[in-house]
Amino acid sequence: MTAQLFTPVELGGVTLPNRIVVSPMCQYSAVDGSAQPWHQVHYGMLAMSGAGLLCLEATHVERDGRITQGCLGLYSDENEAALKPVIDWVRGWMPGVKIGVQLAHAGRKASAQRPWKGGGPLTQADAPDLPWTTYSASALAYDPAAKWHTPVALDTVGLKRVKQAFVDAALRSARLGLDVIELHGAHGYCLNQFLSPLSNHRSDEYGGTMEKRRRFPLEVFEAVRKIWPADKALGMRLSAVEWVEGGLTIEDTVETARQLKALGCDFVDVSSGGNSPGQKIKIEPGYHVPFAARVRREAGIKTWAVGLITEPEQAERIIVNGEADCTAHARPFLLDPRWAWNAARALGVEPPSLPLPAVRASTILPFKPKASVSRAAD
Repeated sequence: MTAQLFTPVELGGVTLPNRIVVSPMCQYSAVDGSAQPWHQVHYGMLAMSGAGLLCLEATHVERDGRITQGCLGLYSDENEAALKPVIDWVRGWMPGVKIGVQLAHAGRKASAQRPWKGGGPLTQADAPDLPWTTYSASALAYDPAAKWHTPVALDTVGLKRVKQAFVDAALRSARLGLDVIELHGAHGYCLNQFLSPLSNHRSDEYGGTMEKRRRFPLEVFEAVRKIWPADKALGMRLSAVEWVEGGLTIEDTVETARQLKALGCDFVDVSSGGNSPGQKIKIEPGYHVPFAARVRREAGIKTWAVGLITEPEQAERIIVNGEADCTAHARPFLLDPRWAWNAARALGVEPPSLPLPAVRASTILPFKPKASVSRAAD
């Protein structure tokens, strides 16, 4: 019997060969939003992982919407031109690999230090990484006690600008030949800031009730859906709960997922938290799985489960039990870039395709891997 983790799954017009997703992981190594040689090495390595989908890191739709000065972007022609050779390089070695991108705007959590420099708000002391103006649903700092920047509340012009920035980045993604877009509506970033009562204190049509707080994220999704090709997949990452009193609830998120599905959403990547320094997350293996299962069951939409899914048998159970349609993994792939190969070995199934130079690995695998066409065959 074939392990369910290694069965195909359809996301919109895209068929993934298996249900393993390399989750977006910020690298903080771009220059003015443009990919660097590190990205070619990093994504080339992950493309050979055997995962059904490789999702690029949070890629920001505006310069002012970056988390840090080192964050990747698709807000300029230069960004697009810099990312193209990375995609071409990856596809040259692994021509069948499915590649997605997470499009993001950091909102009030922008203008931050790179994690290895503290991860707090930028100050003049961080030169040459200098702070910039941030934008959000309301003029509420993420953490005033830690001196996070107070953002400018987006006005009508600003809302149109940000929405168009998502559309423009999606158009660039289409030109680059990417297969999947995930809009980042989680972890306390801009779209999440509109959804949450913790960060959205507006009194206009974009704030107040949950229905009004959903309006801007849904408008962004709808605008991107209109221009994103039907043969590609479009989804959104959501924070199911915020782990703090007065924050978003799983009931809120289920209804958001229902409305996204009605607009043509192909999947929801279910995570949590990130919008309050006071959050008290109950971290344990697979801690988002119950949320993914509930969204899947009650909203009738395909879901990804993410968060401390580290063992192949654990991922297999999630799929077999119908708790999610895909399992997304971040740090496991940093620790073991061949995680999917080893998962196949552990579950007793044929490993995913490999580039020809790696087929020699068949001497230690239970089955002979299928070789993909690659430059090595030239």
